[in-house]
Amino acid sequence: MIRPMTEADLSRAAELEKRYFSVPWSEQSLRESLAKPEYLFLVLEEAGRIVGYGGMLLILDEGDITNIVVDEAWRGRGLGRELTEGLLEAGRKRGAHAFTLEVRVGNERAIRLYEGLGFCLEGIRKGFYDKPREDALIMWKRETQP
Repeated sequence: MIRPMTEADLSRAAELEKRYFSVPWSEQSLRESLAKPEYLFLVLEEAGRIVGYGGMLLILDEGDITNIVVDEAWRGRGLGRELTEGLLEAGRKRGAHAFTLEVRVGNERAIRLYEGLGFCLEGIRKGFYDKPREDALIMWKRETQP
C-alpha cells in the first residue's frame, strides 16, 4: 500500500535513510521537509511495516524526486516502480508535468527503472555524491501539459 507519509512514519524513514544512503537525511530534516507544502512524501507499507518511501520537491510545474528507497528484503518485487509511479501521479495531481532526479552512475538497477518509466538522460553532475565520490546522472521525464 502506498500512502502519504505522516509524522508517525518519520523514524522509520530516517532508519531507511541511514541504512541505504551514504549521506542520509536526518529525522529532523525529514520532519522539517514534511511540514512544508512544497514537499510530497509517500511511504510504501507491506504487512503493516514501512518498507520504503519516496520524496519529491515541487517547484512551479516541476517535480524534483529527492529520495526513493525500498528495504533490501523487499526489492525485486516491483515496489520501487510502484513507489516512483505513485510519486509521479501525486506530483501530477499537484500540477507537475516535468520530473527530474539524480541517480548515481553506478546504480544500474535504478537507472533501468527510471528509463522504463520514461526518464531520459540529460546531463551529468561531476562528483555529486560523497562516500564514495561518484558522478550523478541527471534524468528528466517531460510530459505534455493537459
